Amino acid sequence: MNPYALVYPMFAMVVLSATVLVILFRSRVQAVKEGKVSAKYFRIYQGETEPERTAKASRHFSNLFEAPVLFYAACLAAMITHDTGVVVFCAAWLYVVARVVHSWVHLGGNRLGRRINAYFAGWLVLFAIWVHVVAHAAFNG
Repeated sequence: MNPYALVYPMFAMVVLSATVLVILFRSRVQAVKEGKVSAKYFRIYQGETEPERTAKASRHFSNLFEAPVLFYAACLAAMITHDTGVVVFCAAWLYVVARVVHSWVHLGGNRLGRRINAYFAGWLVLFAIWVHVVAHAAFNG
């Protein structure tokens, strides 16, 4: 397998983050246009109550810089340790799918049970990737 193939699921996560950023920006512009919040609110995020839709998108965007950072690190560690086989590659894509589902649920109907399941599934896959990379490094390094 291509030793750099993990770049593709990493790039997919970047695209997901960029997509959520666009959703966040558009939701804020719409909230201002509809008079739900003033533009002044976004200067220091105080003095008003942020509409649920923009708060949800903002929280989700921030969330994409929490656990996914460990995903990027795991992919880089896999490439450094030459653990770039089918198992890690498929797991990386599975993580991306879990994060896309989590985003879809959170930014959509936000059904808590489904959101928790997608989030937890992502964490399980992420942990599995790390275990695989560490085991590979331990037995091959």
